[in-house]
Amino acid sequence: MTLTFSGAVVDCADPAVVADFWQAALGWTGRDTGPHGEAVLYPRDGETVLGPPSLVFQRVPEGKAVKNRVHLDFSSSTQAADVARLEGLGARRVDVGQGAHETFVVMADVEGNEFCVLRGD
Repeated sequence: MTLTFSGAVVDCADPAVVADFWQAALGWTGRDTGPHGEAVLYPRDGETVLGPPSLVFQRVPEGKAVKNRVHLDFSSSTQAADVARLEGLGARRVDVGQGAHETFVVMADVEGNEFCVLRGD
């Protein structure tokens, strides 16, 4: 195999604000600014079990208008507590038609980008 997943890019209006949310949500301390003002987050040793992916938040002129075509999923062994913590950071729950008995919670970050918190029992 020649492909290695290196990260995801999120379009947003204010990269610093969105990066602040995700930095607190993930507990990652690695942070840089890209050449065009992008905020780049990455885990340092011991901060993740995922390996070396990064999240890049880049400024775009248009606002978010519809549901994301791609979203991030996070597994949690303490789903209710993590959902509450994320809500305290500014995330909100989103109804996309999921049923009441789903094993995931759909949320949106501070600019409305959807992501899921999966029950990781």
